[in-house]
Amino acid sequence: MSETSAVPTASLRARAEIDLGALRANVRALRARARGAGVMAVVKSDGYGHGAVPCARAALAAGASWLGTATAEEALALRAAGLPGRILCWLWVPGGPWRQAIEADIDVSLSGMWALREVTAAAREAGRVARVQLKADTGLGRNGCQPGEDWAALVAEALRAEAAGLVRVTGLWSHFACADEPGHPSVAAQLGRFREMVAYAEERGVRPEVRHIANSPAALTLPESHFDLVRTGIALYGISPSPELGTPADLGLRPVMTLSASLALVKRVPGGHGVSYGHHYVTPGPTTLGLVPVGYADGIPRHASGTGPVLVDGKWRTVAGRVAMDQFVVDLGGDEPPAGAEAVLFGPGDRGEPTAEDWAQASGTIAYEIVTRIGTRVPRVYVNGRQPG
Repeated sequence: MSETSAVPTASLRARAEIDLGALRANVRALRARARGAGVMAVVKSDGYGHGAVPCARAALAAGASWLGTATAEEALALRAAGLPGRILCWLWVPGGPWRQAIEADIDVSLSGMWALREVTAAAREAGRVARVQLKADTGLGRNGCQPGEDWAALVAEALRAEAAGLVRVTGLWSHFACADEPGHPSVAAQLGRFREMVAYAEERGVRPEVRHIANSPAALTLPESHFDLVRTGIALYGISPSPELGTPADLGLRPVMTLSASLALVKRVPGGHGVSYGHHYVTPGPTTLGLVPVGYADGIPRHASGTGPVLVDGKWRTVAGRVAMDQFVVDLGGDEPPAGAEAVLFGPGDRGEPTAEDWAQASGTIAYEIVTRIGTRVPRVYVNGRQPG
């Protein structure tokens, strides 16, 4: 069965088709890779641009045991939409909505003493036990508590708060810096440091439900890092974390998003005709131009000007000239598909269309950014949303 938006698909300027059946299959493949560890479906940034709530529901239906978000607002939105189960939220600033998170039964991540003090105060006000997870900085250098004295102090204070009935330490965790680079020496170093920091906390009485450090690339390639839970973000959406690790098909994954648009205009032009701002492309001879009605306001990278690939009328075309705010042009080489014909920017590649990785290569970025940046002007159309009956 298919589920679509209320807008008739034929009238859409552009659409991002989200295959929830593919997402469920990806969860099942990741569960098999996890070998007994739980799978957290990370749905931050509106599900990496795919839609957080529908993707979260599909992931849970396929056996994900946790949901993960960056911001508290993302986590609270999942609860407001009726999503059950465990949710971890990890990016906090002073004054964050601790009490709302506690009352919504969200597990909150703590990286420093200030956060522990704020969450215990909120727990006291709410009359509820806060579920907290302590994050260790094992070498990424972003969020997380430093090893040594800082970690010792955070663990000790968390145990005191737990003894006072204010918090329950549900997890110990960290994040890799270079798991997408096979053989990088930092991976083994971080894994060793994580084991040491977990051992220290457990020796002093912390009894976590879950210990986790594996992100998507580690979940796919480093079984020794799986512990109790793997956090899968980009892999959930069927995109390889890195070309060095293989294609999605190599990893048993299928891309979930297909981005397409309807040609707004097809016209013949003479040779020597400038195309788009700055005339960085000039037609080498008489040809046809197709107008694709999406641009950088929709998340199409301006850096893909002159390089971005598009499938039109069964052939790969390339962005001709600059990507503008709302549109770009492709040189159709004399072909004359009708206005309204489909232009596929990226998808799984089954029909010969480009993939998100192709756009990443064309733009000098990573596939994560390509899907995540697709803006709200592009409707998400959900297909295969129901489990087979």
